[in-house]
Amino acid sequence: MWTAENRARYDRSRLRYPSDLTDEEWALISPRIPPAKRGGNKRTVNLREIVNGLMYILSTGCQWRAIPKDLPPRSTLHDYFDLWNWDGTLDRIHHALYVECRERAGREASPTAAIIDSQSVKSAEKGGLTTRMATMRARRSGKKRHILVDTQGLLMHAIVHAADIQDRDGGVLLMATLFGLYPFLLKLYADGGYQGPGFQNGLRNVLTSVNIEIVKRSDQPQRFVVLPKRWIVERTFAWLGRCRRLAKDWECLNRKALAFLKLASIRLMLRKLCNPS
Repeated sequence: MWTAENRARYDRSRLRYPSDLTDEEWALISPRIPPAKRGGNKRTVNLREIVNGLMYILSTGCQWRAIPKDLPPRSTLHDYFDLWNWDGTLDRIHHALYVECRERAGREASPTAAIIDSQSVKSAEKGGLTTRMATMRARRSGKKRHILVDTQGLLMHAIVHAADIQDRDGGVLLMATLFGLYPFLLKLYADGGYQGPGFQNGLRNVLTSVNIEIVKRSDQPQRFVVLPKRWIVERTFAWLGRCRRLAKDWECLNRKALAFLKLASIRLMLRKLCNPS
């Protein structure tokens, strides 16, 4: 009998790498990938192999030129990565999977509470810098990932900016770029880096209906204490950190670093949907 367990075992036997998509995972994202444009030659690229190649880079953290020969060429992978980031394909896939994860958990598609936090990323060595660019980069050592997650720990929104931007300023920028994506958001949890009138006034200007609650650490902790709601966003950072491409700031452009962050979140939600156990 062809049971779900046998199907999963069959899928795993066909996968060349642990990062490859299973048939069930591919079925979730393939309808969201736009078809080829009319005119010109017929598309000969296998889109599933493109996604497998991008997932391989994300999971292993390898260089573009170190991609295995049985995956598409690096130029093809890089072009599709830029295309899907530019035309919003990654955003559409991410949002569709997010809504499906929420509905499968018995929750409304648009959350009412969220947690905000940032993570500093160490800068990696990058060649081809002039003296002036190297000096500017030294002043801005690394980048920050600013994320917004719901109470399940799923990524709602994210931006990548320079590490010298304070949390309160980056937080306002993060919330300002939501553009009405979550209209029922009412509660925002944050740590002590977001307290003060600067962030609260900026938040009030962009989202008037959202109330912020600062979750502080105890002044005299006697033992390890899990902070309410704060552990959720820290767990999300740990989930995303399993992708080695995110271990350091390997990207020269913030938009590409953000694209890999979204791809890591897509990978996480695919596995939640297809492997609920």
